[in-house]
Amino acid sequence: MPQAPALRDTGESSNVARLVTLHHRRRGWAWAAVGSAIGLAVYAGIDASLFGRVTGTAATLSVIPVLVLLGLVLAGLVVVIVDTTRLHRADAAVRVQAKGSVSHHPLYAHAYRWPPRHPGSWVAIIFMLTAMTCITAYILPQEVNAFAYVAGAENQDTFNPVSYSHCPMVYGRGCHVVTDGYLSRTGAQVSWGSPVPLGQPFGVRDPLWAWGTGRKLIDGDGSAIPYILAGLFFDAVALLLLFIVVVIVRETSPGRNPPAPAPAGPVPGTGRRAPHPDRGHQPNGARRYARRGRRKR
Repeated sequence: MPQAPALRDTGESSNVARLVTLHHRRRGWAWAAVGSAIGLAVYAGIDASLFGRVTGTAATLSVIPVLVLLGLVLAGLVVVIVDTTRLHRADAAVRVQAKGSVSHHPLYAHAYRWPPRHPGSWVAIIFMLTAMTCITAYILPQEVNAFAYVAGAENQDTFNPVSYSHCPMVYGRGCHVVTDGYLSRTGAQVSWGSPVPLGQPFGVRDPLWAWGTGRKLIDGDGSAIPYILAGLFFDAVALLLLFIVVVIVRETSPGRNPPAPAPAGPVPGTGRRAPHPDRGHQPNGARRYARRGRRKR
């Protein structure tokens, strides 16, 4: 027995809607995976010894955003592969209709669109931006010191080497030894990025912000410029997250006017436009009488 046209149309519409959801979900998780991978690469470029030497509460907490980004990369890859496989297995005609339904959505609109097309992948992107914003706060002192070093705004001081850092045994092969000590003028506890002879002070630049990552002394423009570039990247991510928050607040504010209804289109299956809601409701039948008057003439 052939399937009724109405039921067949309803089934095709549901299949198209399902594929449209897959398109938006795949796009969102792809953004989360790619963005997280870029954030990890930039962070590893300036702090390759992060897991080899983790000291202090601030440094320990900085590992959490890295683990979040790593988890988003893996989860995004899995979702993109699974959704791509499901899209390829769908009917060709349904795929074409679904692709046409999402082709007008720009690729860059997923993160700040409200309400989101797919809430799950949108939340993953917000987690990605939040994790990278935490990294922004973590490396901010070193970014400030890097700008100050290049601009020549730091004062001359003397570094007194005291001891070497000790890496855990599990990271023994990739251990990056640094020299811990203090500054003569300010007494701040700082570190030098490589092993130097103990008990032999030498001149250094006094860091402008000796806190957290700012305790690591900069030994030249070659180490200052990577921190500047990485800092600008993570600063841009933090501004993007702030922009998304502003968009959400603006779109969900109580005083925002609801969108105007779209004009009525053709009625499905008839090819004619839907009648205007005010049509035929003139008081006292004025329209009917006007027609009769024209006929008499």
